[in-house]
Amino acid sequence: MTTTRIQPLLSAYDDQMRGAPPTPPTGVTYEQDGPLLRIVGQFRGFVSGPVDLGVEGDALDALIARQRDFFAARGEAVEWKTRSHDTPADLTERLTAAGFVPEERETVLVGRAAEMAVGEPVLPDGVTVRRVTADADMRRIAAMESAVWGQDWGWLAEDLIGRVAGAPDDIAVYVAEADGEVVCAAWLVFRPGTEFASLWGGSTLAEWRGRGIYRALVAVRAALAVSRGVTWLHVDASDDSAPILRRLGLHAVTTTTPYVWTPPAR
Repeated sequence: MTTTRIQPLLSAYDDQMRGAPPTPPTGVTYEQDGPLLRIVGQFRGFVSGPVDLGVEGDALDALIARQRDFFAARGEAVEWKTRSHDTPADLTERLTAAGFVPEERETVLVGRAAEMAVGEPVLPDGVTVRRVTADADMRRIAAMESAVWGQDWGWLAEDLIGRVAGAPDDIAVYVAEADGEVVCAAWLVFRPGTEFASLWGGSTLAEWRGRGIYRALVAVRAALAVSRGVTWLHVDASDDSAPILRRLGLHAVTTTTPYVWTPPAR
């Protein structure tokens, strides 16, 4: 897709997806600090801003330090979500100077939900997909993610439980199972008041990769999005997922890199 056709997708993303969702998960609060949205109560703090923060130099340094110190007082890490097309251009340099460390860059993809909701998903023999809402299933998902990533993802269970409790119509969580084991999980997050919904998750146990389960879960979620009147699907995709999603019809519009500050170990 040419730059002239990508720009409207990026503009829609910037206009509709940079603020806070209407309903916070249970136990989560949204705060505004100048141009920034600050989210408190998740497994770590979260900060995001508009395309142009409207501050620079010493004022930007002070804004960054204020976020770091706010979460330091809580004893929590904080993620500042940056996008490659944001300004001022030296934001990431100033974040680094303040002690924030970049995590892996992801590609922001946007595509029409209807283009990804075609056909009946094809699953391997013995694999079934179902939508889940029970707390126990969220904990099973977190256990699967912990196995995939080799670290404790227990926080994810509480995050998903809080989202379902706070706004059950705004999230749809799916698992793919084989012989009672969760082999893949993914969720669709609606953004009421916009044309968007977001695809999250999609991690698959190593022995089940390459069999079409990830693609099937994209199709299932896309079909639900279309049934709810959603025009656009958005994904922050890893380098592993981005090629698959581009083949399914999504388009890269920018990149995003989390910059994370972590409290010193005691």
